[in-house]
Amino acid sequence: MAGGIESAGLLDHGPDFATWRGSGKNGAMHVDHVVYAVGPAGLAAEAKRFEKALGVKSRDGGIHPTFGTQMRLIPLSDDRYLEVVEVLDHPAADKAPYGQAVRARMELGGGWLGWVVSVDDLSPYEQRLERSAVRGLRHFPDGRALEWRQIGIKGLIADPQLPYFITWVSDADVRPQALSSDVSLAKVEIAGNRSRVENWMGVQVPRVFDGVELDFNSPSGYPGIQSVTFVTPGGAVRI
Repeated sequence: MAGGIESAGLLDHGPDFATWRGSGKNGAMHVDHVVYAVGPAGLAAEAKRFEKALGVKSRDGGIHPTFGTQMRLIPLSDDRYLEVVEVLDHPAADKAPYGQAVRARMELGGGWLGWVVSVDDLSPYEQRLERSAVRGLRHFPDGRALEWRQIGIKGLIADPQLPYFITWVSDADVRPQALSSDVSLAKVEIAGNRSRVENWMGVQVPRVFDGVELDFNSPSGYPGIQSVTFVTPGGAVRI
């Protein structure tokens, strides 16, 4: 179920944060979630496969109208979740970088798309990338709305080892992290270079970052998430 992501412009990494070592407001970066783009089987089948592997029922995450995608989520412990996502046949998916990234990964058969870091303040990243964060929105089946802001998708497209960044706007009780789970995110294996990711994030990234082991390997190979390990009541599961 794992794999890299093909994209154009791999050598054009764009801005990094080598000269900026973080913001006081972002002292506690959080590994928020990991994202899996579905393969030919489709969203429902891929979500069922994760449910069987992890022993956790997925939830309908709804549609991202501005991105042209829809998703199901699997709650994890420690205020994290797993997003299983597919692109829709919708004009927004052709315009939004996130929709483009999901489509590109799906066209390669699906696989791990990326990892996401939540922060309190996106303004340092907006300044360094010289663009504004975009608004994210999705509606629950009961009509409630979940809102956030995000930036860095273009960096992920160019160099899939890089996380993108989000800030939650909605109250905590409607965020995915409000769902309880006895499954935790333990390890992310990444083909890439730790120093490259540190330059992008603006902070040191130790082997265990926010309680998650980040194992960088194949620094000269094609970058991206190779596998993710979860700890379930029945033991560790590597996908």
